[in-house]
Amino acid sequence: MPKNPEEWLAEVSPSEKTRGTFKLFLGYAPGVGKTYAMLSEGIRRHSRGEDVVIGIVETHGRKAITELAQKLEAVPRRKLEYRGTTFEEMDVDAIIARHPQVVLLDELAHTNVPGSKHRKRYEDVQEILAAKIDVISTLNIQHMESIAPTVHSITGITVRETVPDWVPLMANETVMVDLTPEALQNRLRRGDVYSPEKVEQALHNFFRSGNLNALRELALRQVAEHVDRSLESYMEAKDIEETWAVRERLAVCISSNPAAQYLVARGARMARRLDAQFYVIYVHTGNDSSPDRQRSLEANIQFAQDLNAEVIRVRGRNIADAVANVVKDKHITQVIFGRSAVKGFHRLFYLSAVHRFLREAPSVDVHIVTHGEHSPS
Repeated sequence: MPKNPEEWLAEVSPSEKTRGTFKLFLGYAPGVGKTYAMLSEGIRRHSRGEDVVIGIVETHGRKAITELAQKLEAVPRRKLEYRGTTFEEMDVDAIIARHPQVVLLDELAHTNVPGSKHRKRYEDVQEILAAKIDVISTLNIQHMESIAPTVHSITGITVRETVPDWVPLMANETVMVDLTPEALQNRLRRGDVYSPEKVEQALHNFFRSGNLNALRELALRQVAEHVDRSLESYMEAKDIEETWAVRERLAVCISSNPAAQYLVARGARMARRLDAQFYVIYVHTGNDSSPDRQRSLEANIQFAQDLNAEVIRVRGRNIADAVANVVKDKHITQVIFGRSAVKGFHRLFYLSAVHRFLREAPSVDVHIVTHGEHSPS
């Protein structure tokens, strides 16, 4: 779980530090400026008196990167022989022996040459952090394991080096290095990213405007989720139960009734319009135990997942109380209830449940959706 601000401060406190802090510069494509930003931060910290070294920086022949890298001490790389060729990799043991305050490690998703201490660079990072050394690193969004298949479907390019999703999530701080696709394409044309002979091919393949816009959105969403998790952790640590509507969170309450899919679809459309996080809540009260109802319930839940909802199943004797608890825990801002077009006793029972929910839940917007006589209640 992401740390709250108090835990971050405790980690960097000289008297209590048990592990290095991890800062990640995230981008959406080569050339947006991640390595430049990382080096610039290292130089700023060095100018303030911090002991900063370069563990590894890949210049890719870029003049601006080479010039910045020359301003900082670099730990010598380790030479490795593999299949008759000599490779240079980051020397983890040498970095730990040098024990700086901060080390700069480029390209977090890199796969090390066989014979290295660890298979992946992010494993090197873990060891360095455990040695109480702060790490600043870089990563492009397409190298996240869960996002790589989406990137392939967008760009047609298979990303071969990936990191598990938990790796960027362990960063204490994530900074989006942003640049408009047009500005990135201009950098490419100027020769700031690749050599001139590669520019036209890159512009017509990976660096097409549609690809870059899609990748940029993926990266922005990743950073937004990181900030969202940090805020939620802070609210939990401070025991803040009221809802802070920084971002809309919309939830739909369903039953096993097949008509619940109408509510889910309605909720999904509202969530898209609001750019809201979308939840579907099912409260198990023991009334849906028959095989037919179970099949219908699973169909409803599968439908919700197909619409990118996060499904929350809870047990409870009272639906209103159970939903109110979920609203508190997830800081939900809007709730959709379905109501069948009934009268008499059933209508009074329904209204009583809604009133109980409003009494128990924190401040939240409630939508009552009526949908024929078979709507879920």
